[in-house]
Amino acid sequence: MNDNMDFTMKFEHKKDEEKMDEKEVVNFVYEALKEKGYNPVNQLVGYMLSGDPTYITSHKNARTIIRKYERDELLETIIREYLEGK
Repeated sequence: MNDNMDFTMKFEHKKDEEKMDEKEVVNFVYEALKEKGYNPVNQLVGYMLSGDPTYITSHKNARTIIRKYERDELLETIIREYLEGK
């Protein structure tokens, strides 16, 4: 064990996946799909309608992240954001 206590450890807190709200999750997954060259709207619609997680890329762990949320909650958020954005 190192007895030298003359240094400072740097702690960086990254936003935890579990603390993302539904809007952040949809935006995160949208960007991950876009980065991989998919049409993110089509892929998200496919996922929302079918529940099949293979519509979502595993890039950046997007598939695991989106599956932590109920599809109806995600859809509710999307519709609310759309309607309130008018």
